Amino acid sequence: MRVLVADDSRVMRQIVIRTLRQAGYDWWEITEAADGAVALDLVRSEQPDLVLSDWNMPEMTGIDLLRRMRAEGIEIPFGFVTSEGSNEMREAADAAGALFLIAKPFTAEVFSDTIDPFLA
Repeated sequence: MRVLVADDSRVMRQIVIRTLRQAGYDWWEITEAADGAVALDLVRSEQPDLVLSDWNMPEMTGIDLLRRMRAEGIEIPFGFVTSEGSNEMREAADAAGALFLIAKPFTAEVFSDTIDPFLA
């Protein structure tokens, strides 16, 4: 399984990756992107099986990344891992086609409980 983790914070990308490993996804091949524009380029070239993205990033936000992917017909499964989880954000994420939104702080259990249903 090839996964793209997009977050403008290198530390947060590492925390997300570590938490994925703790949740049992240690076999995943993970690529990192520092913003939405880089992530979009990687989505186009690498075609990952899943994108996990922060919401607030420079160059291109996570929601703009998702909307751009869908506008281009790219239907790769997409989830948010972000610091905010307001109802408005969750509604916008759902309307744009996101599978889920995990709000920080999170645990390995939250990751597996949220992601596992979409892997079946």
